Amino acid sequence: MKIATTQEMREIEKAADSQGLTYATMMENAGRAVAREIQTRWGAEGKVVVVLVGPGNNGGDGLVAARHLQEAGAEVALYVWKRRLKADENFRLTQERNIPYTQVDKGAKPRNLRELLSRADIAVDALLGTGASRPIGDTLKDILGVLQEVRGQTPRGVPLLAAVDVPTGLDCDSGAVDPATVPADLTVTLALPKRGFYAFPAADYLGDLVVCDIGIPSSLTSHLTLELADAELVRDLLPPRPRDAHKGTFGKAMIVAGCPHYTGAPYMASAAATRVGAGLVTLSLAQSLHPILASKLTEVTFLLLPHDLGVLVPEGIKLLERKLPEYDALLVGPGLGLEDSTVEFVHQLLGIESGRQRRQVGFASAQEVAATQAGEPRRLPPLVIDADGLNSLALVANWWDSLARPAILTPHPGEMSRLMDCSMEEVQADRVAIARSAAEKWQQIVVLKGAYSVIAAPDGRAVICPFATPALATAGTGDVLAGAVVGLLAQGLSPFEAAVAGVYLHGAAGEMATARIGDAGVVASDLLPLLPEAIKGLRTGR
Repeated sequence: MKIATTQEMREIEKAADSQGLTYATMMENAGRAVAREIQTRWGAEGKVVVVLVGPGNNGGDGLVAARHLQEAGAEVALYVWKRRLKADENFRLTQERNIPYTQVDKGAKPRNLRELLSRADIAVDALLGTGASRPIGDTLKDILGVLQEVRGQTPRGVPLLAAVDVPTGLDCDSGAVDPATVPADLTVTLALPKRGFYAFPAADYLGDLVVCDIGIPSSLTSHLTLELADAELVRDLLPPRPRDAHKGTFGKAMIVAGCPHYTGAPYMASAAATRVGAGLVTLSLAQSLHPILASKLTEVTFLLLPHDLGVLVPEGIKLLERKLPEYDALLVGPGLGLEDSTVEFVHQLLGIESGRQRRQVGFASAQEVAATQAGEPRRLPPLVIDADGLNSLALVANWWDSLARPAILTPHPGEMSRLMDCSMEEVQADRVAIARSAAEKWQQIVVLKGAYSVIAAPDGRAVICPFATPALATAGTGDVLAGAVVGLLAQGLSPFEAAVAGVYLHGAAGEMATARIGDAGVVASDLLPLLPEAIKGLRTGR
């Protein structure tokens, strides 16, 4: 499903009107859709409904919704602010049905509103739509204040509040929210979801978000480059599982991870790769860590590397290099740590010239390692870089110039701030823009993790994952994500497809864990058995 900015939505509606889908028809479709959603969720017959009607198309949508709600058996009243009613066809139709109304003009104090809302079961916010950008004041601020006050007097927040397209005062591009904005229980947005819905604080004001079709043909939205990852999109990305398959059918993933301080990260990443269906997963780690991980990972094979007190050293690259041609995907980074020798290991493996002084450690001399590096760039399988793999890159200026292999980079906001040399506040201010900028600058696939994770490609495409749950805000969940992505990459998905599908399955598993356990107390290992459940749910349409 495509995601639009305010300007893009305005242009799409204009194009639809020019092609014969008139604004009046779109408004009728929109109001009917709002009424239908309210009726489906909360019922209409016998309910008292107050529709708050503003100027412009949003108010027109509200008038249409009022008519359809009355036809469904609701007792409807209109509260009209700053709207010219003369020659308003939708208002005329409400008066044909004797729907009562109260009109208040700009600058006037609201009257009768408290009484109307106090006896209402449902309120409909059709005051301002997507184009509103000015601070809310005067009469409108008073109207919203009364609504907030009345809702705050009851434990359930009665009347229930449905917003038409967008809660009044919410910026549909930035996700900013006016102090006067009243959080909705239900937002029925029209045609396409809006970009600001997947940013905070706006996301907390939407309630349940429903996207309703108003008749705009898909040909008018196909040019949009921002998309929402939904079940239909991800289902089509899942690799096939033929009945006559063998383990080689589903690919081999190599994971380079772990140090004495972080033994959980390699476990999470390796187990996740198996849980999304990779045929064979090999964990490459310091030999001294093998007893710890082998006791937990019975389905994973191991490649044991030379080390210095459990820390990887560059001399291990030769052994790894001999094995990598057998593998379909490579993950580097979870729990590696940032010891000097490990950073040098990462730089040499990825072909990054760090300029650091190499020292002799372990089985091979620094001269031998340097000689290896002097040859042709190392050929690597499709690559995922996570955690301390990313932090190692951030230590080198212009690292992206020598990272020739197309890769998937999976930073959280802190890692992104280091990689982009900016503040976390700048990263979070516009997550889509920063992810797109990074993908274009680095010429890599970028997954900016967090609530509503963003996946961006160098060509400008971007996908937002629809999940935001505090259950995923705990140590190790990022390792699970990296493992899921490399497991899908090993099964033959393109880097962009593997990133989108992996992020979606990870988020879906988080939502399932929330439903079963709650917002608090979910740990990363809880996600592992839920990954195949999420895949099964997509395949079966649940």
